[in-house]
Amino acid sequence: MKVKEKVMEIVFLVAACVSILAVLLICVFLFSSGIPAIGKIGPLNFLGGTVWKPSNNLFGILPMILGSIYVTAGAIIIGVPIGIFMAVFMARFCPGSLYKILKPAVELLAGIPSIVYGFFGMEVLVPLLRNTFAAFNCKGNSMLAASILLGIMILPTIIGVSESAIRAVPNSYYEGSLALGADHERSVFFAVLPAAKSGILAGVVLGIGRAIGETMAVVMVAGNQPRMPQGILKGVRTMTANIVTEMGYATGLHREALIATAVVLFIFILIINLSLSLLNRRAEHAN
Repeated sequence: MKVKEKVMEIVFLVAACVSILAVLLICVFLFSSGIPAIGKIGPLNFLGGTVWKPSNNLFGILPMILGSIYVTAGAIIIGVPIGIFMAVFMARFCPGSLYKILKPAVELLAGIPSIVYGFFGMEVLVPLLRNTFAAFNCKGNSMLAASILLGIMILPTIIGVSESAIRAVPNSYYEGSLALGADHERSVFFAVLPAAKSGILAGVVLGIGRAIGETMAVVMVAGNQPRMPQGILKGVRTMTANIVTEMGYATGLHREALIATAVVLFIFILIINLSLSLLNRRAEHAN
């Protein structure tokens, strides 16, 4: 028995070391290739430039940064409330017979490839928005289409993690609230939900990470226009779309600029994860 435990301990240690090594190698590759490009272009010209024209050696990624932020913010506004309320319903309100249908459906959403979501967006969302907002000269491929599609795509992550966090709350919280005179709804929303906020926040951050890192579905519905965002019904290009669209034929400084864009995207996701850690620590100190 001790031999088996020792072997498994070594296996887990090797797996952890490989994971850490993989992250370090990715960081070394990105920063060694991207930082020199930022130095050649100029940090202000690269991060604050509003024109992306590689043929003229103009590599301003501010439109893509703003496009990523706006599309992700739209996905958060749409997906987070629906995901959290759905998780609460499934954990505390859903009948057993309905839960047997909803749970596999949510898991199925998580397993659908992003390219399929992209086709759904092209064939359903884009024509719907084009017809609905025809008076505003909306072409369909827009920031709104990308936000709605990403809001749908992050639902399985938020629902799955949030539901697990809610179910992990000791039942004594709920029973104690009932004993004090609160009804079922108040007990769930004012006793159980606050106790699960750390796990729910983790699910939201994971959903944000997927939204800001999504590529193919966004390319298919966002319009893919490398210009400053001009409205929710106009096309935009995100950082991930910028990389995947041009990396196939980019050479020289153009290729280095695309890798530098990946560095900026990596830093964005790192900031999101650090923000989660800080919020969790504040919540622990508050408790």
